[in-house]
Amino acid sequence: MGNKGVFLPIIESNYLSPKIFNNGHVQTIYPYFFRKVKGVSYVRVRIETRDHDFLDLDINRTGSDECIILTHGLEGDSNSPYIRGMTKHFSDLEKKDVIAWNMRSCSGELNRLPQFYHGASIDDLEEVINFAIQAGYRKIRLMGFSLGGNLTSFYLGYKGKSLPSQIVGACVFSSPVSLGGSVKKLDNSKVGKIYTESFLNTMRKKVHAKDKIMKLEGIDLERVDRAKDFTEFDDAVTAPLHGFKSGKDYYQRASALQYLHNIAVPTLLVQSKDDPFLNKDCFPIKIANQNNNLFLEVTPGGGHVGFMSFKNGFNYWSESRASYFFKQFA
Repeated sequence: MGNKGVFLPIIESNYLSPKIFNNGHVQTIYPYFFRKVKGVSYVRVRIETRDHDFLDLDINRTGSDECIILTHGLEGDSNSPYIRGMTKHFSDLEKKDVIAWNMRSCSGELNRLPQFYHGASIDDLEEVINFAIQAGYRKIRLMGFSLGGNLTSFYLGYKGKSLPSQIVGACVFSSPVSLGGSVKKLDNSKVGKIYTESFLNTMRKKVHAKDKIMKLEGIDLERVDRAKDFTEFDDAVTAPLHGFKSGKDYYQRASALQYLHNIAVPTLLVQSKDDPFLNKDCFPIKIANQNNNLFLEVTPGGGHVGFMSFKNGFNYWSESRASYFFKQFA
């Protein structure tokens, strides 16, 4: 699976933002509010997890013996525009099956256990992968976006050469592989604080809803409501519910950056220079130069999970980019 002498770990990107979208915030916000993807036919499958909870998987079947597993970002789900867009692309054009899974409490129904999800919930991703293996898929490719990109990268690096043989490659877009670095970037700008509050608004509501159902031990709801940034929220919720000492401990232990050197299958990491969620620590140039399986592509623009394009009509460059990368290692 090595590629030394054939492919370079640092890729010079050919992506350019359209002039009217040549702004990281516009690239980030426009698809979120205005992108509508029709023609996606999901079949929902619920799988039971080893800890007696459940995960809801939305599957688009084409009859292929290969599948793409898509992992959404923070407070996203299988119907997030970038997930539906990638599903439609690979189902219609590449004729591959797609499994778009929903992290805990993101499928429209709160989960049974107190835990939610976080940037290194690899046990849940592994449950989805095992489902795909048991379904008989010959080749499995992983794809993650934003926080789901960190989760995907963390899994790949943590497993290293012990990955299931069916996993043959991965693509990751707009990933805060340094969670602490991403939080700092958001904290240090007025617009970043607006993004943060948007996420925290839905996250607080989920905590309150789950507390009404099962009473979350050790969670101070007033502290949750007072949280004005991710660190305060993660101190109050993520850490105590998921075995971390604090938000800072969570960022250190759950960041994929520490494991990228160990990735053992061809993996494309696409990061935009104007991504309002990523700081310099999220651009692992040195690691990519030292690992022949990690391909880092830094685009001049694209925002956070944007990458809009007018080449060959209005489209999303990330979809064709993922296809091309996977075909290089088919």
